[in-house]
Amino acid sequence: MYLEHFGLREFPFTLTPDTSYFLASNHYQAALNTLLVAIHTGEGFIKITGEVGTGKTLLCRQFLACVEQINATQPHAQYVTAYIPNPYLTPQGLMLSLADELGIALEPNAEQHHILKTITQTLLTFARQNQQVILCFDEAQAMPLETLEALRLLTNMETEKRKLLQIILFGQPELDQNLQQNQIRQLNQRITFHYQLGTLKQGEVDDYVMHRLHIAGYQGRPIFTRSAIKALYRASRGTPRLINILAHKALMASFGKGEMIVHKQQIFKAASDTESAHQRAHYWPYIIAILLIVAVVVMARTGWVMLK
Repeated sequence: MYLEHFGLREFPFTLTPDTSYFLASNHYQAALNTLLVAIHTGEGFIKITGEVGTGKTLLCRQFLACVEQINATQPHAQYVTAYIPNPYLTPQGLMLSLADELGIALEPNAEQHHILKTITQTLLTFARQNQQVILCFDEAQAMPLETLEALRLLTNMETEKRKLLQIILFGQPELDQNLQQNQIRQLNQRITFHYQLGTLKQGEVDDYVMHRLHIAGYQGRPIFTRSAIKALYRASRGTPRLINILAHKALMASFGKGEMIVHKQQIFKAASDTESAHQRAHYWPYIIAILLIVAVVVMARTGWVMLK
């Protein structure tokens, strides 16, 4: 496609949450720092929320990569991590998934109390070995309320010094609404650290685009003009997933025309082809202009403006 045309090694704006493309902008570095500080304390639930496409999964994977690095460089601070990407589970399904992540071999058709007992024994073994278990849930807003309650009961397991299991919830804002439900209010009270991911600012969009291009192997001068970056920001509202979609399409459009630069026209074209962006990016200026013309005509007819 356009890789050779722009001198790229790989596609820079894919939707796969690749940690090599993680950019430590203000929001994301602050969220990552919150997670690292929280696991150091070893207590309570941790919650990271953000709108669709703001990079929660990438943040989660970057966090897990940081934990692996800590394990490699600081042998005295060992962590055991478990990751569940799809938490739409029954309480028993939750326990089975956790057992699988922790490498626990269970008998076929094991009853729930046996599963819980085996998990508890495994967690106690990790604690005796001075290993802290961290369980990460992606898309946590999809977790049924009864499963959230089962999750709270799992965190009741503790030694005299610390919890046996620390839980991090990554989810959309609907997760906050779920946690306000009366039947799981005890879980909400146990959330000791929380961070809400925001979108990128206009200046950060420029940094984000250049960062991903450089990681993909680009070495030349900026491909996206300033006006293109502004249009990209307006079309995406700073949402990383939309930035990736629009930037990829804009590069394709420029390649199709044999150009080495992406102008705002390519962003407009990409936005018009993207359901979640084109109305904001391309049509709003025209809608505003039409509304202004209508306002002038109305004022003229009512005698507020004298036309000669």
